[in-house]
Amino acid sequence: PPPPPPPPPPPPPLFFLTQTPPYEILSGLVGSEMCIRDRLIPEKVTVDFDGLTVTVKGPKGELKRLMPEGVSFDKKDNTVVVSPTTTKIHSRQRHGLCRALIANMVEGVSQGFSKKLEIVGVGSRAQVKGKNLVVSAGYSHPVEMIPPDGITYKVESNTNVTVSGIDKEIVGNEAAKIRSIRPPEPY
Repeated sequence: PPPPPPPPPPPPPLFFLTQTPPYEILSGLVGSEMCIRDRLIPEKVTVDFDGLTVTVKGPKGELKRLMPEGVSFDKKDNTVVVSPTTTKIHSRQRHGLCRALIANMVEGVSQGFSKKLEIVGVGSRAQVKGKNLVVSAGYSHPVEMIPPDGITYKVESNTNVTVSGIDKEIVGNEAAKIRSIRPPEPY
């Protein structure tokens, strides 16, 4: 009789978990090194480090933030270098996070951030009373938004609202709160 056929090969795994070896990470340009060439600190902006606390001062104001552990900061010439302290994944993730946070702080105190919203709907409008934003969105009462420190509202032609400030996170949160008064109809 003929020999039995060989057993079928085992099925391939459903997914692969691979981690970049540390030597590949350290040999190439990653994180802050990638952006050092482009991101110079503007002339009127100063960046100071006190442990994990980063303070950025500029013509529009001052921002202070406590960064997570696992990264170190250094100033070289007119740039800020953010480096992971270890090659572990959490340290590398926080490395990119801290680089982006510092870049946003520098941009905020030098140029500022703004979000523009457009109100669409019959009878819907917005106006600024003092510092507060009053939105008429079709409810039985107008909705009044009180801005946090450092945030200003500006309304053009009753339907275009601009939220501006130096902290990107707070500007985005305030724009989201205004949008949540009456979310857009998807259909």
